[in-house]
Parts: sequence; C-alpha cells; structure tokens
Amino acid sequence: MRRAYHVEAIRHAEADLMAQLPQGALMQRAAAGLATAAVRILREGGGVYGARVALLVGVGDNGGDALYAGARLARRGAKVAAVLADETRAHAGGLAALREAGGRVDYAEKLEDADLIIDGMLGIGGKGGLRGRAAELAEAAQASGAPVLAVDLPSGVDADSGQVSGVCVNADVTVTFGAYKPGLLIDPAAARAGVVEFVDIGLTALPEPAAVEALQAADVAQLLPRPRRDADKYARGVVGVACGSVEYPGAGMLAVGGALRAGVGAVRYSGPRAVGEEVLRRWPELLIEKELPGDAGRVQAWVCGSGFPVGDDFAAERTKQVVASGLPAVLDAGALGYLGEGELGERIVLTPHAGEAARLLGVERADVEARRLDFVRRLADERGATVLLKGSTTLVAEPGGGTVRANPTGTAALATAGSGDVLAGLIGGLLAAGLRPLDAASVGAYLHGLAGRIAHGKGPIAAGDLLAALPRAWHNLQ
Repeated sequence: MRRAYHVEAIRHAEADLMAQLPQGALMQRAAAGLATAAVRILREGGGVYGARVALLVGVGDNGGDALYAGARLARRGAKVAAVLADETRAHAGGLAALREAGGRVDYAEKLEDADLIIDGMLGIGGKGGLRGRAAELAEAAQASGAPVLAVDLPSGVDADSGQVSGVCVNADVTVTFGAYKPGLLIDPAAARAGVVEFVDIGLTALPEPAAVEALQAADVAQLLPRPRRDADKYARGVVGVACGSVEYPGAGMLAVGGALRAGVGAVRYSGPRAVGEEVLRRWPELLIEKELPGDAGRVQAWVCGSGFPVGDDFAAERTKQVVASGLPAVLDAGALGYLGEGELGERIVLTPHAGEAARLLGVERADVEARRLDFVRRLADERGATVLLKGSTTLVAEPGGGTVRANPTGTAALATAGSGDVLAGLIGGLLAAGLRPLDAASVGAYLHGLAGRIAHGKGPIAAGDLLAALPRAWHNLQ
C-alpha cells in the first residue's frame, strides 16, 4: 500500500526524527537517495564520469538536498553546476559541500547542455505556480530536452491537493523522501511527477489514517472475492443490473458484462423487455427479470443508471426503486440525474466523472478537475455516500473525511465510450460478492485499469475489449 500524508503531518514527523539525529543527518539521507537515482539515470545515458548535471537550487531544504546530492555526483566525476533561483539565500552548507567536491555555481548555466537536470527549487511547502526566476528555470528545463529529476516533488505543484496553478516543473523521475505526498498520487500534479521513487529516511511518527492511499497488487489480491469449495452460485452473490434503455441498449450489455466478470454467481437484468432480450443474446447466462427493480428476484446488490436517458420517467422510477431497496448499489451515469436531495448512505457508490460531479455540487467542471481531492471528499460528505470520481486519477472517498484511495492503474486508453458502463457493472458485482463499498469501488477501478492496460497492449481498444481482458487481469493478481 502506498500511503500519502499531508504536509503538516510530514513536517511533524521530520521534526520528531531530527530531534533524535545529529544535525544535518536527515538531509544527508535524502541526498544519498537522490544521488543514487541520479547515478542510475546517468548510467542509462552513457555514464556518470564527465556527465553534465545542472542543479536548480531554491532557498529551502530542497535546494540543500540537491546541493549535497550534487556534491556526491561531483566526487564521482560528474561536471556539476548549481543554478541558483536566488543568489542570496541558497543553502550555505550545501554550497560549500558542492564547491569542495569540485562543483561550481553558475547563475547563467545553459540548461540545454545538461545531461541531467535536478529540480530542487521548491519543496512541499510551496503554494501556487512558480514565478520570476524559478518559472524561467522551469521553462528552460522543459525546453532543454534533458531528463529532469525532481527532489521530493516537482517544483510548483501543490503537495497536499495535487493542484497545479501556473508554471511548474515537469519531471521524468521524482524521488520522494519519508512518505508519499497526495500530489504525487493525484492528477494534475501526478502527471508532472513522472516515475515516483520512494526513499525511506526513517520517518516513524506519521499519523493514521493517511490522507490518501493507493492499493498495490498484493492489496488487491487480498481483497478479491474467492468462493469457498462448497459455494453455489447464490452463495457467490447475485447482482441486479438496472441499466440500458431503448435509446442506449449497449450500456446494459456492457454493464452486464462487467458484472459477469466480477466473480459473482449470477446476474439478473431488470429493464425494458426488448433490451433484456438483446442483452440475453450476447450473454446467455443472464437471468431476465421484470422491468422494474422492485419486481425482480433476490439480489445482493444493484447496478443502476448506465444508459439512462435524460428526463425519462421510467429511468427515474428505476433509480428510485434501487435506492429504496436498501441494498448496496452503484449509481452511474443517467441515475445521477435522478437522485433528488439528501443523503444516500455509505452502501451507495456514486460513479461520476468530473462534469457529473460538478453538476451534483453546483460548481464548475474546471474546479473539480483542478482540485479532485477536495471535491471527491465534499461530494461524499454532502451525499453521505461512497464516491468514485472517474478521471485521469480515479479517486474513491467515503463520507466522514477518512482516507481517500487513488487508483494507480488508470490509463488514457480507458477514455472510450462504454468504459464506465463496464466499471459500474464490475463494482456492482464486487458489492454482491460481499466487498464493502470502499473496497468494491477501489478494487473495481484497479481491475478496470489493469484490463485497460492489458487490452491496450494490442492497440487501440473499445469497451468490449475490457471485458475480454478482465479474466487475465484477475489471473495476474492471483
């Protein structure tokens, strides 16, 4: 599990550790980890000896980390130059160490000549985009074409929220120390971080729960439903699917497919008879029920809303009956327009994209995209439900301000029509199989993303390709 903590918690943990160590020891640990990553990058490009390394140095401890790492590289034969964002306030001890090791300070270093750029301008306390000299250096680093290694997180991104406001550094690799920061797991900042490498510097006084966490393969494997040897199809779970419409029958087909790939024993379809018959031709294992969810046979969870038209009384009634059932349910797409007011309960999983979340919250879509962590928490609290906010970084939040889960397997290949219908069905099936809403949503997102990556390996994909790839995604985790 990757766990990320807010800046305040990390600063407290750092202060606690520094009180137990000799002065400067913590910075030396960070510098050692940073130098190790730099050596690996330089070796991939031809070697350390004689390589040209530019350090972008700010006024805080990030600048000190970069300078001490630069000194280590200089002692190994690299040509290291520190480019100061502020000539008067750079870390004095780091500057002395760099000069002693044979490095130099050059306010006007040409970044286009560098084999590696190390970004140490702004640390976890930075707010807002870069300005002035720092912004100029970030833009020059981007234009240079050299690989960029960020210290702790890229300068100019918000560590706590993942927000990017203005100019920031776009890193190829980020070495983060002691604990992950939410901005390294959440877009748009995560997209600027490149490959994130973790260096353990000994922080132990970190609070629980974390602000954000990201499941890893082993975590998901433990959560996957596994039937007992004596289980029958009903013991494995039965999920009801109230999706699709005469206008959009394909949504019902894809949601049913996702549910069938979730490890349940059976899937019941509730909807227009003509749509049900069409879905049955694609999925002969499907059980066809009455048109309204309230008249269907026994299920353990519902999937509702994919393919619902706007302003449709029948769609509104289907949504109403699913919510009133008291069962765990996924409310997706069209169902989000028929929710009414008030809290829904944690058993409900809402799966909006940014535009749908913005409408539910009465804000602009751009605001949701910029501050995804803030708004997924707000929507979960306002509706009293578990919320999966879809997007480049899918986030899952429960009401009450607990840990938010960020999905690490997302891929742009999933940005295709019907992909969300498959996800809704998959999550609904996991609910019916017995997973609690937070786990069902985050495991479903992980499997969905992994299936997207598997399918995309053979070229551009459609939503149906996800269904074909899901069994392999399961197999990869077993």
